[in-house]
Amino acid sequence: MSTAVNKIRAALAGQQQAVQAFWAERTPQERKLLTIGGVVAGLALVYAVFFEPAWTGRAELQKSLPELRQNAAQLQALAREAGELARQAPVQVAPMSRASLDASLKARGLTPQSLSLTGEYARVQLNGVPFASVMLWLDGLRREGRIAVQEATITAQTVQDKAVAGQVNATFSLHQSPGATR
Repeated sequence: MSTAVNKIRAALAGQQQAVQAFWAERTPQERKLLTIGGVVAGLALVYAVFFEPAWTGRAELQKSLPELRQNAAQLQALAREAGELARQAPVQVAPMSRASLDASLKARGLTPQSLSLTGEYARVQLNGVPFASVMLWLDGLRREGRIAVQEATITAQTVQDKAVAGQVNATFSLHQSPGATR
């Protein structure tokens, strides 16, 4: 390792002698001009590396600070609202009954072929009904009564082996999610 260090020292000494010889060959006016040029180049380098990025970064942060404060205020308001909602008692929904299912079907213009309730489960069979009405009815059950479809069979209605556009035969097994008052 000492031989490598000695080689580096010898190379640096040679470079130093070359720089001193170059400097000695210059006139006093050239030396002054080179010194001023070196100082200016050094100051430009220090400015470009340290000051300019910090200055522009500070300006960008000053521009974005009001928006960030507004976002923070919105997040705090949403957090307060979420906390208030978490403290509220959940909305209780009416239990699923034959009458409530029949009323919801009639409200959508659907007539069930059969409707039976067994405990917490219901089985509904619909024949020759519009598909869109069935989907709206199921969405209403899900939103308003926390009733989920456990099993579904939906087939296109056919007349003489031809599908009738938009008409379906459907059978559903429904279950009401916990939280409904009994």
